[in-house]
Amino acid sequence: MTTRLLDILVIGAAQAGLAMGYHLRRTPYRFQLTDGRARVGDVWRNRYDSLTLFTPRSYSALPGLTLAGDTQGYATRDEFADYLEAYASRFNLPVATGTRVRGLDRVDGHFRATTEGGDSIEARAVVLATGTFQSPVVPALASGLSSRVLQLTPDTYKSPAQIPMGATVVVVGDGATGRDIASDLSSGRAIYLATGKPRTTMRERILGQSVFWWLDKIGALTAAPETLLGGYLKKTDGFPTRGKELSDLRRRGIRIAPRVTQAEGEQVTFASGESVTAGAVVWAAGYRDDSAWVKIPEVKDASGAFIHRHGIAPVPGLFFIGRPWQRSRASGLVAGVGSDAEFIVGHLTRFLDRPGDAR
Repeated sequence: MTTRLLDILVIGAAQAGLAMGYHLRRTPYRFQLTDGRARVGDVWRNRYDSLTLFTPRSYSALPGLTLAGDTQGYATRDEFADYLEAYASRFNLPVATGTRVRGLDRVDGHFRATTEGGDSIEARAVVLATGTFQSPVVPALASGLSSRVLQLTPDTYKSPAQIPMGATVVVVGDGATGRDIASDLSSGRAIYLATGKPRTTMRERILGQSVFWWLDKIGALTAAPETLLGGYLKKTDGFPTRGKELSDLRRRGIRIAPRVTQAEGEQVTFASGESVTAGAVVWAAGYRDDSAWVKIPEVKDASGAFIHRHGIAPVPGLFFIGRPWQRSRASGLVAGVGSDAEFIVGHLTRFLDRPGDAR
C-alpha cells in the first residue's frame, strides 16, 4: 500500500472537478484529481447513446476553452466527453484515472482517502466533485416485478436495441431524462410515460435566442437560491423541453399516464387504476447521493444526503462542487461550475493559509 500526501484532493474529474483543477493551477498548492474510470470523460461516454447536453454549446464550456461547433446547437455525449479529455490535457491537469475512491475519513486533523486498490491519499483539504448523478432512485415497489420484466435506469439504459420491438415499456419519471428516453424508444414499441409532480417547462428559443441566453441576461442563471428570483426558480424547477412537451410526445404515440402505484409480476398499475403488462420498465425518477463511502457523519443528514452551504461543508477543509443549486441555477450546469470553482478556491486558500496550520 502506498500513501500520497497532498494539500488538496479533488475526488471526481468530470466538468466540475476539471473546473476546480483549472483554478487550482493558479495556486501554489499540491493537488490531485482522481477519477474511477479509465479515461477523462468516460462518465459521459457511458450514458445513453442519444444523449445531448441540456444547454447549447455557448453555455457548455469550461473556463479557458471554448466548445467548438455551432454555438446554438447541442453537443453530443461523445463530443462533450472528448472535450473534457482535451481540456484536462490542454491545461495539464493532474488527473489520476482508474483511481476509484472507496472511503474518505479524517485522521489526525487531515483527510484520508482509500482507493479501490488499497492505496491511501492524505490531504489537508478535499473537494467532492462526484456530481449529482450518483445513485438512480428505484422505488421499493420495483421489487414486486417479475424477472421477466427488464428493469433499467438512466445509467443502464443505452439504446433502443436493449428492448425488443413490439414490447410495452413504462418509463417512470417525466423530467428531461425520462422524456428523452421515452422519445428514444417510441418507434415500434408501446410506450407509457408515468408522470409525477406538475412540471414547469420552458420554450427552447424566444425571439430566436436560446432560453438560456434570456435567463443569463435577466440574471436568472446566477440568482442565489436565497433571493426572491432564485427561490422562485428553484421551486418551479423549469427546463426547456426541446420538442418534448407532453403534447409532442402524445403526437408520437406515447401514452401519458399518472404516477405508478403498484408493480406486481408483469403488471404495472397507475394512479388512474389502469394496468398494463410491461416488458420493460425504465426508472427515471431522479438520483440520490451515494454517500456511504464518506465516513464523516457531520457532513450528512439523516437520509445520507450531503450537507453544505454554497459548497462549504460543516467540516473544516471539506468542500463540494457541481451540486444542484450550490450557489445558483447555473451550479448544476456546465456554465456555472467555473464560477463556483473560483469561489471554492478562494475559501480553500483562506483555509489552508490560516495561521498555525501545518504544512
